[in-house]
Amino acid sequence: MNLWSRELAERFRSFVYETAADAKLIIRALSMVNALLAIILLVIAYGFYLSDIEKELVFDFFDIVFALFVILYIAKLVYADNWWRFAWRHWYETILVLFLLVNVLLNLLLNKRLLAELALFLEWESPRAFYELILSSYLLLWLFLEIGRSGHFISRLNTKPSTLFLLSFLLLIAVGTGLLMLPTFTKGPDSMPFLDALFTATSAACVTGLIVVDTATYFTLKGQVVILVLIQFGGIGIVTFATFFALFAQERVGIRHQSLLRDILSTENLKSSVVLLRQIFTFTFLFEGLGALFIFWAWGSSVPFESLWQKIFYSVFHSVSAFCNAGFSLFSNGLYEEGVRSAYMLHLVIAFIIILGGIGFGTWNDFSIKRLRERLEKPWKDWRISTKIVVYTTLFLLLIGTVVFYALERHALLRDMNTMEALIASFFQSVTTRTAGFNTVDLSQMRVPTVLMFIGLMFIGASPASTGGGIKTTTITVLFFAMIDSIRGKKDLELGHRRIAPEVISKAYTVFIVAVVYNFLAIFFLTITEPELPVLSLIFEQVSAFATVGLSLGITPELSAAGKCIIILSMYLGRVGTLTLALALSTKVISTNYGYPTEYVMVG
Repeated sequence: MNLWSRELAERFRSFVYETAADAKLIIRALSMVNALLAIILLVIAYGFYLSDIEKELVFDFFDIVFALFVILYIAKLVYADNWWRFAWRHWYETILVLFLLVNVLLNLLLNKRLLAELALFLEWESPRAFYELILSSYLLLWLFLEIGRSGHFISRLNTKPSTLFLLSFLLLIAVGTGLLMLPTFTKGPDSMPFLDALFTATSAACVTGLIVVDTATYFTLKGQVVILVLIQFGGIGIVTFATFFALFAQERVGIRHQSLLRDILSTENLKSSVVLLRQIFTFTFLFEGLGALFIFWAWGSSVPFESLWQKIFYSVFHSVSAFCNAGFSLFSNGLYEEGVRSAYMLHLVIAFIIILGGIGFGTWNDFSIKRLRERLEKPWKDWRISTKIVVYTTLFLLLIGTVVFYALERHALLRDMNTMEALIASFFQSVTTRTAGFNTVDLSQMRVPTVLMFIGLMFIGASPASTGGGIKTTTITVLFFAMIDSIRGKKDLELGHRRIAPEVISKAYTVFIVAVVYNFLAIFFLTITEPELPVLSLIFEQVSAFATVGLSLGITPELSAAGKCIIILSMYLGRVGTLTLALALSTKVISTNYGYPTEYVMVG
């Protein structure tokens, strides 16, 4: 008997070895088909109004998806070199399978009574709805896992990083548009019109905040969740998310993939790109989590919430929207809503979350515990010059914006506030104008000089490698000092005892000129498509869209179809960057090992 068992085990190992290559391909193909089926089921279950019989049928198919998932996991376990090592390395998938098996046992042995008790404890409306939510959550977790599994395919794409970055946002916008058009995602009797859905999805994915419909009243909770997810993915970048899930799922990230990530994150080398990726998610979830807690505390009693869950959701939504500099709000009038406009502690909390998101992940890397410890041990080590530029320029612009807004509007918009309230309101507008898009005052009542100042601050925007837009603080700083040194006759630009590379200055000029030219052309066409609207409002709207700010003087819903298309393009280009688009469309010079005779052209 023992000999027969050994022979059977040997035959089994031989069969596994001989069929491993084909089996892995089949497993991978079935996993992709199963993932596609899961996506379709989720869309049908939550995007359409179903009868009880239809819903029951859909969730029966859910069980088939889960069963196939468990079978495929067992198959991968069989073909693994070491079962325990595979289960440990793929711990996330292993835990998910155990959850599914426990869920089956609960269904068979306890007839879901435990889930019903849990639903009752959490004050859920219906045990059945809670059970469906649990299944859907399992499905979403598994889909995120599959995203991680597929993340390494990015490295096989023979395309430039700039092109991949552009396409990733187009994909995110397309998915968001389709979801927002589903019947159950809006409160009206009809689905959301395509152009309005495209505008909203682009605004959310590009973390802008311009809206053609009222987010608070037009969308159901499902639609608001979709907008929240679009903001989160758009703020960090879908390629960055795909890489993170690949690392989370314990998949290897190849050299090509790391190279793509280095170019997208603008890091110095391959190793630092993966390190920065981990820090991005650490900082993001840490700041958004802490932000949600502080916002939850800062609501006070002035905002009446229907339930604890609604208060939690509003806190999370506004924290994510603030950190990603998106400017979306669940109040019809934004933060100018009655009861919210006077919550000054809330305004300060949101303002600091906006600053954290707009200062840039590369800058936060210099403030990490590791870097701080290094500077304590080696006091001669200083910040990177880019960090100094970001910090000092940000502080300078915040101060200028606050002082000028206070001076211009103290006896106008701020006349009904005391000195402290007026200073907080001025500080908040200075912060939010730098690509966040929230407002605590009626912007349509601003004086013309204030509007012009806002346009300038919006055009500059946030810092590189952040969730904000604009031409960036480093660009305007480099251009300013390059101009000063040019006037003084200096050959090289020096900042912080460092010589700035000529290609950096050239890139800054390119970004500035392309941004100015594009905005001029967009404003020119807007004056043609929107002849009835004030020119200053159109300029404000266009710069706000291009800089992904989201502030408006109230004309967004009044735009024609052509005007909306121009603003959609501006939001997209503002998020991905005009220079990124140029790099994606351009062809690299084959050789530069030659030079023409020098000639001087009269300038000025």
